[in-house]
Amino acid sequence: MSQLEQHRRGARALIIMVVCLAVYTFADLASKEWALDALSRVNDQRAPVCEPDASGHLSYQRLPLPSRPIVDGVLRATYAENCGAAFSILRSAPGWVRALVFGVASVGAAIALTTMFVRGSGGKLFAGAVPLILSGALGNLSDRVRHGFVVDFIQVDPRLFTYPVFNVADIWIAIGVGLLLLDGFKKPTPPADAS
Repeated sequence: MSQLEQHRRGARALIIMVVCLAVYTFADLASKEWALDALSRVNDQRAPVCEPDASGHLSYQRLPLPSRPIVDGVLRATYAENCGAAFSILRSAPGWVRALVFGVASVGAAIALTTMFVRGSGGKLFAGAVPLILSGALGNLSDRVRHGFVVDFIQVDPRLFTYPVFNVADIWIAIGVGLLLLDGFKKPTPPADAS
């Protein structure tokens, strides 16, 4: 038996990963649906999705309603539409460029992480990171396919500091990347002797 085969994750680990992926993705998508219903309303004057006008301004597809406190003085629920990636990267790029970049990045990351997971790469922190990162990528990709933009709605109170509005998928990705980094700093445990 090769060393790779000795360390492959089994069916139980794969089932746990898939269940976590489903739960995390559901939480993200459900929270975004809540934000659409509770924090915005239909915009009858909407322009093409994520297409800047002559002055470079992007019009919202839905109109934001007033913000609501989540944790008074710390976090609030504020509707926002993100046409770009994290921190609005590629926000004003043509739609086909965004679709290509985000689609390829999401699918590529999903294939790479799932393959590494099944092959037994990393430790427990890596295993915990995979469904978080995959669900974040899947949730935001789902928004891009369904709406043409990502629904963001969690805002740090601007009286504390200025930070872009984000969503649950962004939280999952941030936690997952943090776990990946921690896993990378851990010393690998040498395999037990087969003798």
